[in-house]
This record gives sequence, C-alpha cells and structure tokens, in this order.
Amino acid sequence: MEYKEIGIKFENQPKIYSFNPINFNLKIGDFVVVETVRGMELGKVATEIKILKNQPNEPLKNIIRKATAEDIKSAEENKEKVKIYFEKAKEIAGKLQLEMKIVNAELTLDCNKIIISFTSEKRVDFRELVKILAGEFRMKIELRQIGSRDEVKIKGGIGICGRPCCCQKNTGDFEHVTIKMAKMQGLSLNPSNISGLCGRLMCCLGYENDQYAEIFKAMPRINSEVKTVDGFGKVLYNNILKKTVQVRVDDEFKEYNLDDITVLKPNQIVEE
Repeated sequence: MEYKEIGIKFENQPKIYSFNPINFNLKIGDFVVVETVRGMELGKVATEIKILKNQPNEPLKNIIRKATAEDIKSAEENKEKVKIYFEKAKEIAGKLQLEMKIVNAELTLDCNKIIISFTSEKRVDFRELVKILAGEFRMKIELRQIGSRDEVKIKGGIGICGRPCCCQKNTGDFEHVTIKMAKMQGLSLNPSNISGLCGRLMCCLGYENDQYAEIFKAMPRINSEVKTVDGFGKVLYNNILKKTVQVRVDDEFKEYNLDDITVLKPNQIVEE
C-alpha cells in the first residue's frame, strides 16, 4: 500500500503540518481546505507530495478539497469579522474584571467556532465569559491560555538584534533554553541583554548551543595554567567565537590562538 504526505501551512503559524493529499493533484502555493483539531481551516501547500516508505506513526488527516474562490473569499471576510469579535471579547472580559489579557481571536473557515487566546499570571475562571460570548456570537467558543512566548509568536515584534523575533520564523516548537547556554557563550547575564520581548531567555541562545558546547570543551578553564610562546601564564578570558585565549604572562595581558597554547595538567612540572 502506498502512503503519501504533503505539508500544509496556516496563516500566522510558522510550523508546517502533514496531511494526506489522497488523490488531489496539488502543488506548492495551492490553497486547500482541511479539518484540524480546531475545526475547518484554510491552508496553503508548503511542500511537494512525498511518497512514504512506511505507514506514519499516526494516521494523517485527509485534505478535504482544493479551496474554491468562495473558500478564499470567506477566509478574507473572516479576518474582518474576527476583529469585531476580538474587541467584543476584550470588552466583556474587562466588564467581568477577569485578570486576563485577550491576545488573539481566530475564526474557523465555516464560522462554526471562534478560538480566543489569552495570557494570565494565574488560573482564570472564564465560564461566565464563555457563556456570554456564546450568546453574543452564536457559535462555539474555545478559550486557550497561552504563555508569554506564544503571545510574542502571535503578535510579533523586533528583537534587540534589530530583526523580527525568531519565534515568528521558527517552524518547530519552542526549544528549552537555559541560563547555562548564555554563560557558555560568554554573554552578559544582565536580563535585559539575554531576554526577548516575552521576558524569557531568547530563543536564539539555543540555535548554536551545540557548536558552542563543542568548542567550549576544547577551551582551557579560567585561571588554569598554560604554556605560550612567551612563557607560562594564567588564563583570564576565552573568546569562543574567535577561538582565542587571553593570558596573563609576566604581568602582561596577551591574546593567543587556541592552537598556540598548551594547557598544563595540575602539578605538572615543565622544564625550561
């Protein structure tokens, strides 16, 4: 039996999802209608159809149909409708004095359900809000609590590097980022220097961490004794990117390439 897979991307979502193209003749850029866990959605083909050697671990959902001109028109109209729903949801949440921030609202293609995303520092009892919104909008209401990183991923922004936030371009899930990565890369641990717009550690710290970790293993420890062409000295600073080491030799501060120094073992005696 032959198994097929095609990648579909949804608006404002960088991740590409796999579906079964069944017998549709699809090419990159085509619009399709699919059913997701959220409901009926309009997506765009992002990858060519691929023949799989083995059956997927989980059955892929089928493409329902190629999008018609009416489907595309409906999706565009929904963008305007949802702006009204979004403002109304914020207004009602405010009147109920709920400690939550409405971040985003999305309509399914068939307008059967609206998905409202919000952030909050605590757990929120939004049952009354859902009841009022269902009466106002006459459709299913799904409220989804998201984190600060997800908020920036949705709303976007410019990072301290001057480029759009990585999370908007990232096609996968958020990676685990730790303060250890910042230390290894020799960055200032000032929160303003290593935090993104979300207030969490910057995603980009994890992108090259494996390469940094590999080089870090080869670098001498701070305060370790080394032999240089100018004599023996003590390591003061490592520049991982340049692969250079700053050494104090006879009260002078000098910089050497990593390959030009020899790290002395503890208690090692070197003949002059």
